[in-house]
Amino acid sequence: MAALPYWRLSSFYLFYFALLGSTAPFLALYFDHLGFSSARIGELVAIPMLMRCVAPNIWGWLGDYTGRRLAIVRFGAVCTLLTFSLIFVSKTYAWLAMVMALHAFFWHAVLPQFEVITLAHLNGQTQRYSQIRLWGSIGFIITVVVLGRLFEWLSLDIYPVALVLIMAGIVVSSLWVPNAQPAQGNRVAGEGFLKQLRSPGVLAFYGCVALMQMSHGPYYTFLTLHLERLGYSRGLIGLLWAVGVVAEVLMFLAMSRILARFSVRRVLLASFLLAALRWLLLGSFAEFLWVLLFAQVLHAATFGSFHAAAIQFVQRSFGARQQGQGQALYAALAGTGGALGALYSGYSWNALGPTLTFSIASLAALAAAVIIATRLQEDRP
Repeated sequence: MAALPYWRLSSFYLFYFALLGSTAPFLALYFDHLGFSSARIGELVAIPMLMRCVAPNIWGWLGDYTGRRLAIVRFGAVCTLLTFSLIFVSKTYAWLAMVMALHAFFWHAVLPQFEVITLAHLNGQTQRYSQIRLWGSIGFIITVVVLGRLFEWLSLDIYPVALVLIMAGIVVSSLWVPNAQPAQGNRVAGEGFLKQLRSPGVLAFYGCVALMQMSHGPYYTFLTLHLERLGYSRGLIGLLWAVGVVAEVLMFLAMSRILARFSVRRVLLASFLLAALRWLLLGSFAEFLWVLLFAQVLHAATFGSFHAAAIQFVQRSFGARQQGQGQALYAALAGTGGALGALYSGYSWNALGPTLTFSIASLAALAAAVIIATRLQEDRP
């Protein structure tokens, strides 16, 4: 068996999620800096998420059909860099909306295909996935801390330059990764993707993915602005985002043992219930630093355990030739939920206020918990 290219795979996750670490906390802040209203900010943040509904399925089908997943990853990385660079041309709403749509179409081509390549390299050692993926979390942490400090000292006008540099890192790291194809054995009975999709609990799972990401809408769109208006500095806000991702890293390190002991269903259920609690705390008690710290530690559940369990569920629910489409649908449903979350929070932030906006998020997570508890069959860990 070929040696696992651990550092090559890990470096890609590092840069890919460094880009997420530069957009999730600071994109809305940058649009606010440009003078857009909360409704326009919600729309601009929602556009990349809406692209996540469409793009992964197109690229996922192409990856499964051609088998050229690594070529898709590299092409997507280069086109992400080139299309985002158009941001230097103009800062009007219409132009920014186009830039958000174009770069996201290619950016969202990349990760689902790369997940399949990573799992193919692991070749049955799926418990090691979390050890590779945690480098994405480390990339996120480095970026939020460094940019948080940087934006205290310098103007947010440098923000697009920082993003372009990180995108260049994604391109370089994609060229370093060796190719791998998923094994053609071990196929799930019933070869067709749609047939596998109709297996018990699979559609319910995907519905819960959308609800979970919808519940993250206010968090990813307005948390930084929310905390800044409560009096927290940008440097501290960057550190608070990092606290959440440190908790996520620790969870990834423990996930192989957790999934060996507990079923995927139980891990997902706990993740949804803790998400419901987290959004209530952020919406109502964020002025208390100790509550805010606890809420950020809960990121270990709302993203860490949820994502690792979800990836495992998708992998075991689809055959080798449907893995790309299964991962792409996961990304697409997450994008649909995330876009709905960004849109509703954009419209409700000023109309209803942060407390009610986060309360709606809590209800979405609670609904996912009810669905997973009633529709997903208990599986053996």
